[in-house]
Amino acid sequence: MIGRPSSSAPPEDAAREVSQLATLRELLPWLWPKERPDMRIRVVLAMAALLLAKVITVLVPFAYKHAVDALSAIEQGKAVAIALSPVALVIAYGVGRVLMVGFAQLRDWLFAEVGQGAVRRLSDLAFRHLHALSLRYHLRRRTGALSRVIERGTRGIEVILRFALFNTIPTAIEILLVLGLLFSVFGGLYALIVALTIAAYVAFTWSVTEWRTRIRREMNAADQDASGKAVDSLLNYETVKYFNNEEHEAARHDVAMARYEKMAVTTTKSLAFLNAGQAAIFSAGLALLMILAARDVSAGAATVGDFVMVNALLIQLAMPLNFLGSVYREIKQGLIDVEAMFQLLRQPPEVTDRPGAPALRVEKGEVVFDDVRFSYDPDREILHGISFTVPAGRKVAIVGPSGAGKSTISRLLFRFYDVSGGRVMIDGQDVRDVSQTSLRKAIGIVPQDTVLFNDTIGYNIRYGRIDATDEEVIEAAKMAQIHDFVMSLPKGYDTMVGERGLKLSGGEKQRVAIARTILKNPPILILDEATSALDTMTERQIQAALDQVAQDRTTLIIAHRLSTIIDADEILVMEAGRIVERGGHETLLRKGGAYARMWARQQELAKARETLLAMTDGDAAPDPA
Repeated sequence: MIGRPSSSAPPEDAAREVSQLATLRELLPWLWPKERPDMRIRVVLAMAALLLAKVITVLVPFAYKHAVDALSAIEQGKAVAIALSPVALVIAYGVGRVLMVGFAQLRDWLFAEVGQGAVRRLSDLAFRHLHALSLRYHLRRRTGALSRVIERGTRGIEVILRFALFNTIPTAIEILLVLGLLFSVFGGLYALIVALTIAAYVAFTWSVTEWRTRIRREMNAADQDASGKAVDSLLNYETVKYFNNEEHEAARHDVAMARYEKMAVTTTKSLAFLNAGQAAIFSAGLALLMILAARDVSAGAATVGDFVMVNALLIQLAMPLNFLGSVYREIKQGLIDVEAMFQLLRQPPEVTDRPGAPALRVEKGEVVFDDVRFSYDPDREILHGISFTVPAGRKVAIVGPSGAGKSTISRLLFRFYDVSGGRVMIDGQDVRDVSQTSLRKAIGIVPQDTVLFNDTIGYNIRYGRIDATDEEVIEAAKMAQIHDFVMSLPKGYDTMVGERGLKLSGGEKQRVAIARTILKNPPILILDEATSALDTMTERQIQAALDQVAQDRTTLIIAHRLSTIIDADEILVMEAGRIVERGGHETLLRKGGAYARMWARQQELAKARETLLAMTDGDAAPDPA
């Protein structure tokens, strides 16, 4: 049995409707841009074409009516003298139908630039806004979900334009014109019957579509549940086999599919119920109207042409009304998607430039952290009053266990976050007082995990300075010791690196990152555990390139392997967000503190690896006996 849809909407549905109306009001200015008078003219002309198309649509049945009346007169021998009149009327009918379609297409042609312009501007605004949002926001949200918000939002704008402006509004105009025409030609009773028929049709379609939307939502959830269980089970194929749980997995999947089956069957039945109800309401109204027309024809108050015209007017309305349910559903979904994009646009950036913030002036490149405190969450402080200075042109290293707050320091220097207390300064200028663009232009970084764009090697190197020449790109690659490798590839610098640079090895990716930073030529350099994920031989090669890059630059090194920072001018040892030791390599070893223990532990691990490798090589050698 198909249950009747509930007529009373829950409070959250009412709130959603209000929110969607607000979204529609927020969208309208994008279709009427103040700065583009040419676009406004297009909107006016498109609306005029829309109105003309609907006026002609309503007038076309008049030509049909007069043609029928003329042919009836000829058949009865009353108008032999005007035998060509029906032909002219049929031609007028045909021309009217052509103009009806022509003006509708002209409307689309005129409005295309307006609609797509709004889509482009909103998409561009959303894309720029995403880059303006803080790192904290991006770490909390999945990148795929954010891209889907923009994708669905832009598609939602197109849906609203297509269905609301080019379907719902024209249909409403046509209904008003038909009602006015029926009232003026045939009287109020005709118009009242049509109005009541359409009102009942719309109310029925709206209530059933709301009901069907809830069913489809449950069906989609069941489908996702079944799909998720299937994928999860297949990804864990070996585990399923280990524990002999094939039947258990099949049963879990079948439960989800049974729920999907139930919802899918209900959806199909509800569609049949919707179509049957729409047909019954429309047919009842049409039949009642035709009975009235037939009565008037019989009484001599109307002609056969009038009878035909009334039928034609209502039949013309049937087609757009038949799609009312799907149109309503698409518009509602489009509003939901656009609302999600507008909510994203309303998300305030956490880090913003102060009004009139000047550009950073880098004269020497001295970096100072002055009593810096910071917390990602209010109840958990990460840095507890960190103070240190990286003199211009010198090299300072920061070491410590995971979670000590090392990488947080680089993020604060780039101003991905603002400090909770204290100051971060470059040449005496608080980074919060200068523009973010100028700040980040002055700092280069070689990160631990180098992520490349799915483009060519040349593009990824040039990303350090987009306007660099080919010669400058090649020179940077040579300094990073990757030029020879690139030239050995069939396509050279035009070689695609694959998604996230997966076609390159770890060492090759790091060299590209180094070349990119060399090309940027920043006065301040951050090496954020740049070699920790590499093997020993590759690390030595990369370290040589890094040492060359760091020459004459203020360099902050965040290190895991202590062997890479023994030549640093100062080493800061961090634990739990505090600097517990500082000094040169030899000084810290003599202290016998945290750094000395870390050094000893890493030396032991290095010796153990060497011993293991030696034993492996010995096993592989021939037995001397």
